[in-house]
Amino acid sequence: MRRQADHLRKTMARFFFVAAAVLLGAAHDRAQTMAPAAAAPAAVEAAASPARRILVSIPDRRLALLEDGRVVKIFHVAVGAPASPSPSGQFKIVHRIANPTYYAPGVVMPAGPENPLGTHWIGLDTKHFGIHGTNQPRSVGRQASHGCIRMRNADVAELFAQVRAGDTVDLLAERTEETAQLFGGARPAVLSAQAAPAGEAAAVAPAAPAGQK
Repeated sequence: MRRQADHLRKTMARFFFVAAAVLLGAAHDRAQTMAPAAAAPAAVEAAASPARRILVSIPDRRLALLEDGRVVKIFHVAVGAPASPSPSGQFKIVHRIANPTYYAPGVVMPAGPENPLGTHWIGLDTKHFGIHGTNQPRSVGRQASHGCIRMRNADVAELFAQVRAGDTVDLLAERTEETAQLFGGARPAVLSAQAAPAGEAAAVAPAAPAGQK
């Protein structure tokens, strides 16, 4: 009788051991199967993000927002005055600030209708330079800024909502085949000497808000 009981206990122990091993293996296989599915939405989202690019033609005083090479919208802009021309080259967006504070030597101006930076600031990876709104909308379309690319407040708000840090910004000092296709015309523009509006403050990049770098 004792031998039968020992045999029964050993048989039951082996059964439970095998069952536990099977259950653990099934759980491991299920985890491996589910892991790629959990990561799939992030991968799909990254693949679906369009390649955004801002192209500014300084001679045409226009800005085009492109996504995957397709024109999303074209805006009129103000560019640097002859005494303070806009830089040319390829840049990256490094930060975006809504309702920026304006800083100049001896001046700190909070957000508001008199702020020279308007309602939004799109900062580029060159010191004190960016794309921003304005408190002088009549200057748009002219050589009027202290180097920055200036837009009407409604336009810069629309652009601000569609771009992100890391997006490319190309500023072109001369017309190219691409700008001719985007904005029309084929000959290089001759920029007329036109001073910035009287009393205009320099467009200086705002300091980042507390906690933001």
